[in-house]
Amino acid sequence: MDKLLIRGGRPLAGEVRISGAKNAALPELCAALLSAEPVTLQNIPRLQDVATMLKLIRNMGATAEFSPEGTVVIDSSKLHFPEAPYEMVKTMRAAVLALGPLLARFGEATVSLPGGCAIGSRPVDQHIKGLRTMGAEIVVEHGYMIAKLPKGRSRLHGASILTDMITVTGTENFMMAAALAEGVTVLENAAQEPEITDLGEMLIAMGAKVSGHGTSRIRIEGVEKLHGGTHRVVADRIEAGTFLCAVAAAGGDVVLKEARAEHMEAVIEKLRAAGARIDVVDGGLRVRASGRLKAQSFRTTEYPGFPTDMQAQFMALNIISEGAAEVTETIFENRFMHVNEMVRLGARINVDGKVAVSEGVESLSGATVMATDLRASASLVIAGLVADGETTVDRIYHLDRGYEAMESKLRDLGADIERAK
Repeated sequence: MDKLLIRGGRPLAGEVRISGAKNAALPELCAALLSAEPVTLQNIPRLQDVATMLKLIRNMGATAEFSPEGTVVIDSSKLHFPEAPYEMVKTMRAAVLALGPLLARFGEATVSLPGGCAIGSRPVDQHIKGLRTMGAEIVVEHGYMIAKLPKGRSRLHGASILTDMITVTGTENFMMAAALAEGVTVLENAAQEPEITDLGEMLIAMGAKVSGHGTSRIRIEGVEKLHGGTHRVVADRIEAGTFLCAVAAAGGDVVLKEARAEHMEAVIEKLRAAGARIDVVDGGLRVRASGRLKAQSFRTTEYPGFPTDMQAQFMALNIISEGAAEVTETIFENRFMHVNEMVRLGARINVDGKVAVSEGVESLSGATVMATDLRASASLVIAGLVADGETTVDRIYHLDRGYEAMESKLRDLGADIERAK
């Protein structure tokens, strides 16, 4: 099992290109299944979750060619096996995104209940409820969601869907299913993330009639079929935010190419309040920081609020900043598992339920730590960049699920980091 060896104390400098967003690429790979014509997706990141999704798509009978430049061409004209088996998706929660497209185009789908990070419950009941509203018959048995259209129907029908809570993957599933449904579907309480907006743009490029994507009310007028098309995946705002926190913690001067400030306003506001200088430059963002910054309190919430996927990385900055900070996690119940590992490095953090209070220390001490989930691994890498001596981050397969060549990018910026078996 791979691990990262980090020798801290070096500031970061130079340029880094932000990869395509994992959380946009995965639903868009599934959206390609809505058309019998080839679909081209550009700027696809080389991640473990992407590899798993491509393997799943090929297992269904579609072809998926991945070029060295990050372009994937999917042809699902000969897809004959609309199923996502557990053994193929047990490490990836995003497999649930295959449910809507398969059901909409083929009239049936069998999808394993999702696996992935152990950061808390992400129930699929909202997906099932919404698709049933559109006319699907769905049962859950033996660990699978088995969906089909009622006898005599060839398409889902439009519906008004109001979810009990904001759900990103639920919104994406409904958008994809509604694209081929008969009539109009209106999604109320829809997720507003940039990845939702990006999916909407991809569907429009394929001939779908979508409006309101990026707001809490999305309208989709179904069409009989979608054609092929080409779409470029939006830059990963979470990867960009992770590098912003890394520079803020370690110090330095870095340009993040393709990063988009309008997608990270909540994070950038907190970083500026902490003392980092962040400027929009041609083609990206520039971040500069030196010395100890000021710890910042925040509360995670749905977009456009502070993202839960940036909580751990910002905490890595807080623990070496001046002063105390209170972090409230409202999205996932088990997302403070990185705290114990940070304490091993010398951090001072107390957790009480959904609240973690940190008291910044002047320095951390390198140690062996273990990644517990995707974003926790990134936070431990940031902590290792500033810790005295050597830090070893074990179980970095979590990191590989969501960050493309992270150690190579950091090494190009001057970090002393290497991968070892």
